[in-house]
Amino acid sequence: LGDPALPLGFPKYDVFTDSINGVSVDVKYDTLKALNKYTITGHLADKQGNFLSGFNGVVYPTIFDKPKKVSTVQNDNEPIVQFYVQNNTLYKGKATVKIGKFSFTFVVPKDINYEIAKGKISYYANNEIEDANGYDKEIFIGGSSTTAIADNDGPIIKPFMNDEKFADGGIVNSNSTLLVKLSDENGINYTGNSVGHDITAVLDNNTQNTYVLNNFFEADLDDYRSGKVKFPVNNLTEGTHTFTIKAWDILNNSSEAKINFEVVSNAKGLIKNVYNYPNPFSTKTNFMFEQKLISLSLFVNITIMTLTGKVVKTIREQITSEGTRVNNIEWDGLDQYGDKIGNGVYLYKMHVKTATGFSDTKMEKLILLR
Repeated sequence: LGDPALPLGFPKYDVFTDSINGVSVDVKYDTLKALNKYTITGHLADKQGNFLSGFNGVVYPTIFDKPKKVSTVQNDNEPIVQFYVQNNTLYKGKATVKIGKFSFTFVVPKDINYEIAKGKISYYANNEIEDANGYDKEIFIGGSSTTAIADNDGPIIKPFMNDEKFADGGIVNSNSTLLVKLSDENGINYTGNSVGHDITAVLDNNTQNTYVLNNFFEADLDDYRSGKVKFPVNNLTEGTHTFTIKAWDILNNSSEAKINFEVVSNAKGLIKNVYNYPNPFSTKTNFMFEQKLISLSLFVNITIMTLTGKVVKTIREQITSEGTRVNNIEWDGLDQYGDKIGNGVYLYKMHVKTATGFSDTKMEKLILLR
């Protein structure tokens, strides 16, 4: 597969579990029960077991339920073979490593195998220079909490297209990214362990176009209660569309949210929904527009003129937008020489082009009231 003299990039260091809810694992391993909250601490060490006090970075812990027995599907009339897999995820997070130590907190979801047996914690850590890994197979998982959690509300769902600047009904191109921010006071259910409790996105209310987003969920740093989904969607047809997103918390309360968007092709205009805010304004205003070419450099030229066509200000910007919405071009109401201009109605012409020569122009009005 490559140069036989080149070593494989195995992680250089090891990750270890130290305690669960304040009790050292050298003394006792607690049993992780459904709907109980746990804080797990750990540390990093080199291959000789020396503590890495100088390691600062991020650790990615993943906690798996017990192994489960599955069978082959007897393709080509082969005999049925049974084997074990351990792929039911109970928690997948991200925590800060500081001076070689880390801590993360989570609540075990309701959807687990309630038989008490050994599960697994898998770790990966890096600091952008070096990395580490490790696992712990001594942890017990099963049973249920004896303390009820009072929570009947589903998670908060905030959907966007491409980035958080996106406004509902905005434009995108045919290859875009569905971005969903999720939060819940007890955590999001992304385990996929129970039928019907997945994070899903349905395109245009057609259940045949249902996408399961569990594997695209990433928890926020040091916070088990929130995270985001980044899901690439390609070959969207031109026209208006809707995504309906459904998500569950760890107690299996659900919520839904919708986002509308319009897919445009390169054969049409580059920009739309051009405006400035506030309008009218007295001291400053921001020019905004939507465009459909993501992650490309845009050359923006805004010419502000009187109703008779006299140019009073020209603004030139080069922008690389992560999404389709641009909203950070500011004007302080001064002319080309830094002098105040009079109150009244002005026209502005926005011209946007790319390095490849694709361009578009829109004309709008603004009102200055000092």
